[in-house]
Amino acid sequence: MAKTSMASSFAAVLLDESSSVALYRQLYDRLREAILIGQLPPGTHLPSTREMATELKVSRHTVFNAFELLQAEGYVEGQIGSGTFVARTLPEELLQARAGSQNISLVNPEARPVSQRGKIITRTQIIERTGLPIPFMQGVPALDEFPIATWSRLVAKHWRQSPQELLNYGRADGYAPLREAIAAYLGPSRGVQCNSDQIIVVSGAQQAIDLAARILIDDGDPLLVEEFCYGAARAALLSAGARLVPVPVDEAGLNISVVADSTSARLAYVTPSHQYPLGVTMSTSRRQALLDWANRARAWILEDDYDSEYRYTERPLPALQGMDRNGRVIYIGTFSKVLFPALRLGFIVTPRDLVDAFVTARATLGWCSPTLDQAVLADFITQGHFIRHIRRMRTIYAERQAVLIDALEHEAGDLLEIKPADAGIHVTCSLSNRIDDRAVSREAAELGVVAQPLSAFRVDESVAVRSGLILGYGAYNIRQIKEAARKLGTALKDVSRVARTSANRRRASQ
Repeated sequence: MAKTSMASSFAAVLLDESSSVALYRQLYDRLREAILIGQLPPGTHLPSTREMATELKVSRHTVFNAFELLQAEGYVEGQIGSGTFVARTLPEELLQARAGSQNISLVNPEARPVSQRGKIITRTQIIERTGLPIPFMQGVPALDEFPIATWSRLVAKHWRQSPQELLNYGRADGYAPLREAIAAYLGPSRGVQCNSDQIIVVSGAQQAIDLAARILIDDGDPLLVEEFCYGAARAALLSAGARLVPVPVDEAGLNISVVADSTSARLAYVTPSHQYPLGVTMSTSRRQALLDWANRARAWILEDDYDSEYRYTERPLPALQGMDRNGRVIYIGTFSKVLFPALRLGFIVTPRDLVDAFVTARATLGWCSPTLDQAVLADFITQGHFIRHIRRMRTIYAERQAVLIDALEHEAGDLLEIKPADAGIHVTCSLSNRIDDRAVSREAAELGVVAQPLSAFRVDESVAVRSGLILGYGAYNIRQIKEAARKLGTALKDVSRVARTSANRRRASQ
């Protein structure tokens, strides 16, 4: 295939500038697919970055980033003085993906029929978080500060002492010592009222939300969610057949009074301690109003307490569950944001009358999380390492947040407004009304920075767009934060300049 015609075959349909997926990532996906299905056979000489950028009408940097990612993953090889070629030996795990796929069309592939739930799930925007985290990717703690030596000693101890027991199937509700350790921690630290029999260990908060939706929601049931809302939770609730009813969120959190008397919702999904993504904390009066609504409506509240351990201005607020006197709150916690995401351990605290249903569902949908990891985590908590790690990380995260805010104000203070967050490991900044947050997100991606647009988290598309960015800072050191802030500032200025030029042209034409 000639280089020019190859690039041209992508130019008409490949790159969608309105997509939230970065242009370089779109190009990478299509080139990778072409390699896997044999349209770009091993040894094929790819166009130069300059030629392909010209054909696709994108920056050379976009093509360079796509090529660099393909090369890092083993799909292409660079030869000095000769150019870039499709690798003659592809990654081993992908060899079967090529076989039998020769008739798949690269452009506009034939749609495969899936269920309505499947369609909902596949529409969900997923950001890959493999490898080292890229600033300002969210939801990743400071992996460089995790006490890996301590964790390794605990792993080695359990392999030596009881390998056969830990290699067998575990209990569906979780390893008993871990459930006891979690219950002992939750009381004094989060004000959660429970015993270990109410705790079910799951593979992260996402599985917990999915389990709750499967158990409590029927097709067509109205379900209250915050406006704006965590996208993966929204997808799980929708795929369970729920009809989402967005509830406004202001500085005091979710305002249940707006819909309390006008809905027959069966469940409300909330993040009261640190609303995601806006970052506000639900006031005590709003919490009590939500609990009163749930009691009157005989509804459930799904409390996602995803990062409440990290609070910087005062003691962490007690969980909503601790205020519940009628058994209406299902509490979800996760260790992904506190320790490390690959651990894939979280938990549910259920009202007593729902324990059997949740345990049975957990057994049906995967039985149990790895017992060895649960045993190590139990020791990590009971021996005091967990609390010490949290205390140490509060200081580090507070410093990193302050550095991020100062750097962004220095780089683009006239284009955004950013306030310190009281909790968590992300901040939300507001952009000037003339700046499109999705455009900034795409431009930042071209510079190697992840900046999720706030508008992508809307539930009700008719709601007026709040232009903003959500920026994670937990996983990045001071040097990385300052460098990424500089790049984000460049992206903001570029988008702002384009917006001003367009506005001036419109005024001139009137």
